[in-house]
Amino acid sequence: MSWAGTYRRVMRLLEPFAGYILKRRIKSGKEDEARTGERKGIASLPRPDGRLVWMHGASVGETSMLLPLIKRLLEEDPTLHILVTSGTMTSAKIMAERLPPRAFHQMAPLDGPNFVARFLSHWKPDLAVWAESEIWPNLVLQTKSSGAKMALINARMSQNSVDRWRKKRAFARQIFSTFDIILPADTLTHNALKFLGGNVISQIGNLKTAAPALEFDAKDSLKLKNAIGHRPVWLAASTHGPEEAQILEAHIAGPGKRADALLIWVPRHPERGGEIAALCAGHDIALRSKGEVPTDATSIYVMDTLGEMGLALDLADVAFIGGSLHDSLMGHNPLEPARAGIPILTGPHIASFTELYATFFNHKAAIRVTSAKKLEKSVLALLKDPAAARQMAGRAKSLAEESAGILDYTIAKLRSLL
Repeated sequence: MSWAGTYRRVMRLLEPFAGYILKRRIKSGKEDEARTGERKGIASLPRPDGRLVWMHGASVGETSMLLPLIKRLLEEDPTLHILVTSGTMTSAKIMAERLPPRAFHQMAPLDGPNFVARFLSHWKPDLAVWAESEIWPNLVLQTKSSGAKMALINARMSQNSVDRWRKKRAFARQIFSTFDIILPADTLTHNALKFLGGNVISQIGNLKTAAPALEFDAKDSLKLKNAIGHRPVWLAASTHGPEEAQILEAHIAGPGKRADALLIWVPRHPERGGEIAALCAGHDIALRSKGEVPTDATSIYVMDTLGEMGLALDLADVAFIGGSLHDSLMGHNPLEPARAGIPILTGPHIASFTELYATFFNHKAAIRVTSAKKLEKSVLALLKDPAAARQMAGRAKSLAEESAGILDYTIAKLRSLL
């Protein structure tokens, strides 16, 4: 039996256990109980008349990247509707707030063949668009069988992912050959998908470079800037548990102690604000989720709220991009701080954005730090030399703005499938 056949059979056998799996995820705060039907392919909305484009992204980063595409496609075709699916509660909340009229969100179905069939039978998409690396075999193969056109955009693979697909090349060819077009984000992915049998049109670069700067509430920004005063501010953005002790160590030894700097701390998962508060016990902290505002005595301001990275960046003088200081992590996107005009620091573990960071490093538009001590020194150096920080941030912003044509190119290719 083929890889695909074996996978399909296993997932069919697991379908009766979906309810148990979803209940456990509800208890851990990873699922919305009111939307578990969607996870089984049961739609909570009617299908609109006319042509429907379905776009799928794993979580916040991927679905947010889709927003400029969605806006343009809807503006250009007033008869079109767009369904967006994702797998996280955070992305669902953000999409509910940001999707324009004629676009709507559903939770992605689990990859059981019956769940997928139910989903496709209801929605009947004319075009299915996958973002980056969220590949579910039954969802992909059954969508192809439904007759929908298919595109994989901003495709990205880490070296580990490439190595895993190479070990099951026949399965990979079966999966990636289903896409009518594949638009890769980087050279590694371009070459890997060519080898694995995908219909790779060309190497076009990272679509995330075409996204606008993150929005924020100007009134909130003014209120917080007045509260912070003239103190320097550094940001620890999108952090994860394994690296957070090092971030705290860097702050209390350097910026907090020697520059009276405020650390704004934005965890990757906002619900972890309490964990960070516990880690920082004994230090003067404030939590945004509790409505607290930093005072002159506050050393650490934890922004454990949803969708406020744009606000955090507007307040910061320097940004450290987390998910990168521990070898279990793979880095996060530097383009958001680059577009905000903030100098960028990152740890060494950046496998998810290797090529993008290489460009930043080559242009001296970001700094790599490998320890708490080096993080401390680099933050202090940038806070104490605003001119150098501005120059570094300017180089990063220029790099982020270089690929404006990527959005137009991608839209043209998607429209050709419609």
